Amino acid sequence: MKLPLITALCADLYCRNTTLTLTERYESCITTDSTMRVCFPGHYINRSECASDYRMHKQVAVCAQQNRGVREDLLQQASKEVRKDEVEDVEEEFPQPIPWQKIEAEGLDCDYSFLFSKEEADRLFHHLENEVDYFTGEKAKVQVFGKLHSVPRQQATYAEEGLTYSFSGVHLLARTWTPTLEYIRDAITNVTGQTFNFVLINRYKDGLDHIGEHRDDERELDTTCPIASVSLGAARDFIFRHKDARGGQRKRNIEPVKLELAHGSLLLMNAPTNTYWYHSLPIRKKLHKITADACQRKTST
Repeated sequence: MKLPLITALCADLYCRNTTLTLTERYESCITTDSTMRVCFPGHYINRSECASDYRMHKQVAVCAQQNRGVREDLLQQASKEVRKDEVEDVEEEFPQPIPWQKIEAEGLDCDYSFLFSKEEADRLFHHLENEVDYFTGEKAKVQVFGKLHSVPRQQATYAEEGLTYSFSGVHLLARTWTPTLEYIRDAITNVTGQTFNFVLINRYKDGLDHIGEHRDDERELDTTCPIASVSLGAARDFIFRHKDARGGQRKRNIEPVKLELAHGSLLLMNAPTNTYWYHSLPIRKKLHKITADACQRKTST
């Protein structure tokens, strides 16, 4: 579940200056024709304000032509009318709000934000380096056109006891959660309302390690739950490419969507993204630092 959108605030003002008071924010966003502009998709209000903002914007819109003093009185009055239990309900549902950036294209729906501060991300990265036991031997290979090939990265899977995960001809029995992976999983649940029972960890030792274009469309995945990817370590480029715009015989001219996965960031890939878009983490030869990517999933087996 996502946080409510700000449906009545000026997106530029909110995104660039979140230090404004609630009253100042509303005064600056009222247009002269008694209409309200819609916020850009993916920018969410602070949880402690969301209940009051929703009720207040309906009343504020009608006072666009009135003087400053009248508007302030109306805003203060509307704020007092918000029931305390409404605010408490929102705080309980989303205990740790974070600002989201919406990433959208045809058939692509993603949300991006910073889940951890640099200090906390550093700590988590250090713990994962010591805790995670990566696959070796045959388990570190994938099947392509009937042949096994070494994976150009390190991988590990952790989950609830007994869960397995299959991709590219490899069937992996997951280990049980480590304390750090449980902490990351629960942090994602706190800000999304989604629960996850499986994590695939990709460790890229440098810019030569990579993952090619693919879709996370395995049958055991719960398609109603987003795939949540937390990045720790060196920032890496991440590229989405539409299935009709791949290869030399592309059917349509659709531009790829590119973003950078920063240290401590969280990317949510919502449905139907994996139906229409491939994604990859390409080679970057000049990069000589480690990146760890923990992809949280919900599986049915």
